[in-house]
Amino acid sequence: MGFIVRLYKINNPIADWHSWRQADTASVTRTYVEKGINLLYPRYHDISSIQSRIFNPNGYRFVEFPVYNAVHALLVTSFGYFSLEVWGRLLSIFCSLVSAVLLFFIGKRFMGRWGGVLSAFFFAFIPYNIYFGRVILPEPMATSFGLLAIWLFIKFFDSDKSVFLYSSAASLSLAILIKPFTLFYAAPIFYLAWIKPSKPKILYLAFLSIVMVPFLAWRAWIGRYPEGIPLTAWAFNGDRIRFRPSFWRWIFGERLGKLILGVWGLIPFVFGIIKARKETYFNLSFLLGMFLYVLVFATANVKHDYYQTFIIPAVSLTLAAGSLELWKAERLNKFISRGLLIFSVFLMLLTGAMEIKGNFVVNHPEIIEAGKAVDEITPKDALVVAPYNGDTAFLYQTKRWGWPAIDDSIDNIIVKGADYYVTVDFAHPDTKMITSRFKVIMKTEKFLIADLHQEIKK
Repeated sequence: MGFIVRLYKINNPIADWHSWRQADTASVTRTYVEKGINLLYPRYHDISSIQSRIFNPNGYRFVEFPVYNAVHALLVTSFGYFSLEVWGRLLSIFCSLVSAVLLFFIGKRFMGRWGGVLSAFFFAFIPYNIYFGRVILPEPMATSFGLLAIWLFIKFFDSDKSVFLYSSAASLSLAILIKPFTLFYAAPIFYLAWIKPSKPKILYLAFLSIVMVPFLAWRAWIGRYPEGIPLTAWAFNGDRIRFRPSFWRWIFGERLGKLILGVWGLIPFVFGIIKARKETYFNLSFLLGMFLYVLVFATANVKHDYYQTFIIPAVSLTLAAGSLELWKAERLNKFISRGLLIFSVFLMLLTGAMEIKGNFVVNHPEIIEAGKAVDEITPKDALVVAPYNGDTAFLYQTKRWGWPAIDDSIDNIIVKGADYYVTVDFAHPDTKMITSRFKVIMKTEKFLIADLHQEIKK
């Protein structure tokens, strides 16, 4: 069922919610498909200076280590049949289902079989996580490896077998390479290590080395190419929102309370915290790690709702613990508490679905039509200016390299190699300037394309 619900609108073009971020990821994969896989040099179609403030003629995209893109490209080239976009979503769905299975084992270990079932259930069916469990982003894969690291460390905790410790370290290292935020998944690992301190320190030093050395090596490597590294300082507290009233409102009111838990999910969630007992301290340590993650990357979490995908496993475990407490109702009327649980979970899923359904909507299908026209009438090696407020989704639809916004004078951009200008915004001042200077080679009611090498003689 978790697989089936994630098939909803799987054929959507990359023009729905957070299309800009999905387009960046899919663009790296498309480059791998067209030019071959090179893990050390991930590239995408945006050669502008928008991301790094430095002109990026090679289109370097040094963010996460491109494991997701390499697997995605292999699926496309090895099997075909589906489009690149569908394969990307199927890969994310697979990773989400792996995460659900791992949550079952983790939940079962600390809360029993039904704790595992409920943890997997909430992860699979929270509407927010249905959408973000099928996007073309590396987050679902990073989450899977992060949870695998936790599960393997639990196996080490229970068995004292070093192979599980080193396997856990390798999994966490890979998770952090794919998405550095997964470092905060180490919180429950630290908790387990703390309550079982009898192990030689050298083992934990080896664990830490395996986790961090590959990431530090990757950061050292990409530091040689600053034009390919997007600015990230803003993500921490760029607008100084941390601890302000608006921070608490957005993170805990709008995102956790409304978007993820659908308001009514707060009932089992709160019970999962206030009814904490020894077997659920693990859950609380995981929640604490996620709280620290939100605090550290305050601005990013407020600005973009997809950043909260990393907290869903901890939220799911807490919901499972709270649901078990309400079902057992040791000090409450069981008829009322069980009825409240069923009612609150039903409303949580219903309200959450209403909140998230807009994410599947393609609001501007005209960029798809315009992109197809560019692909049909321009050379494959043409460089295109496709302004869309810096959103690369429009540029991605053209299947050309170029600029998602005018980041310099148009004359300088032409000197850098721009060949065509395509837009769906006729009223924009840049469009009026372009059409007054250059020949429009195609125009419809929805878009126009201008040749930047055919200047109108006056």
